[in-house]
Amino acid sequence: MPVTHHDILEGFAGKERRMLSRAITLAEREAPGFPGLYDALYAQVGTAARLGVTGPPGAGKSTLLSALIREYRAQDKDVAVVAVDPTSPFTGGALLGDRVRMQEHVLDPQVFIRSMATRGALGGFARRTHEVVDLVDAFGFDRILLETVGVGQSEHDILSEADLVLVVLHPGAGDSIQALKAGLTELADLFVINKADQKGADRLETDLREMLELRFRDHGKDVPILRTVATTGEGVSELLGKIESKLAEFGAQGELTRRRQDRRQAQVRRILEQQLHNQLFGSEAQSGRIRKEQLEDTSLPPYTQATNLLKELWGAKEHSE
Repeated sequence: MPVTHHDILEGFAGKERRMLSRAITLAEREAPGFPGLYDALYAQVGTAARLGVTGPPGAGKSTLLSALIREYRAQDKDVAVVAVDPTSPFTGGALLGDRVRMQEHVLDPQVFIRSMATRGALGGFARRTHEVVDLVDAFGFDRILLETVGVGQSEHDILSEADLVLVVLHPGAGDSIQALKAGLTELADLFVINKADQKGADRLETDLREMLELRFRDHGKDVPILRTVATTGEGVSELLGKIESKLAEFGAQGELTRRRQDRRQAQVRRILEQQLHNQLFGSEAQSGRIRKEQLEDTSLPPYTQATNLLKELWGAKEHSE
């Protein structure tokens, strides 16, 4: 028998991981009935703290996440990971590199790991990441860790999903220059120098501190820099302590509330844009109000043509009311 939305809602209430996975699949496929399911679960969203982890490829983000999961589990916290992997050029699916590096946690019933494919989306996140993270939140995890593919200058979308952003760098790979180019300085709430046992860690920390001093001298923003060696666990406990203290600080200052309100507003704008696009140009399920031949008319300049089409559409709407 096919799984119904009622089955999924009951599954969430009973903490059935299979139903969480099924709901995520519906979100990724943009199933026609998914908005109703999502809205039915939305009241349960908002209890989990969301940590975004970004940075250039090779910095050891997935290994560091695995170490953070270990620390959170030692505190008996439920942890979910949403890892956005590069897309396979053959299947269009996630390459699952992140899941491979977190194998030690796969059988832990209090850890949930989901890989998503970018499928060409910019910003380091897949198209339905927001809804997927909300579903994981609604399921009742204490902490949600979000990892992006590390796409450099398009990394900024993580700000719309995370309560706190962690930027991971490593010595010897030109990270300080990349941080400047990609705008990672503005993204970061915390900097982590991973692989800190390698040559160049001192130089990287000095460069970062100089950048932060120049960038935030007049703004008073405090961006701590921590060192870790994720493969051995060195510094990970201290990092987790700083993460939790930052979350508490943001909560007391009202920053968490502001970021979550911004996230909700951005989501509603995105949904409106998508629905308006479907109404104007059609989707798989419906034909649009603007016909193809109207767009093919080249007798008018583009802006004039677009303005006239909008006037025609809104005028028709007013007359119909």
